[in-house]
Amino acid sequence: MARRLRPVELDFIDEAPVRLAFTARAAASPAAVYRALAEEVTGWPAWFRAVTLARPTRGGAGREIGLLGGVRFQETVVAADPGLRYAYRVDETNVPGVRALLEEWLLTPDGSGTVVRWTFAADGPAPFRLALTAARPGLGQSFRTAVRTLDARLAARTGS
Repeated sequence: MARRLRPVELDFIDEAPVRLAFTARAAASPAAVYRALAEEVTGWPAWFRAVTLARPTRGGAGREIGLLGGVRFQETVVAADPGLRYAYRVDETNVPGVRALLEEWLLTPDGSGTVVRWTFAADGPAPFRLALTAARPGLGQSFRTAVRTLDARLAARTGS
């Protein structure tokens, strides 16, 4: 059953009890990476292996996400700054224990490419926070693999 989470805003990135941040470099431009993140939401399952369903809702102001294992999220986009940042909070989920969750993707130009920084900010009771912290290595590996896969797809698209 879906559970409603506490609505949080961008400042939660700095205030969350658990903050997991990961970075990776893509050869693609910030504009190309942003397009894949924010404008081509339905394409996420093709490059982020953990994502099984991704579709925009409410005219692009929200997203419905499915993950491996049956996890579901209903999200609200809280920042959509083309070529710079894409962030969303989870409004409803079937994940037990979580009270608040916000993810932010920051895109920084790096030569002709992009440094991608993904921050996962969450709150929940102590067992949830401990489990999330223990999941850090797996989340980091999943993120780095996703960025590599996305970058290869974007390169194939442009023929570079």
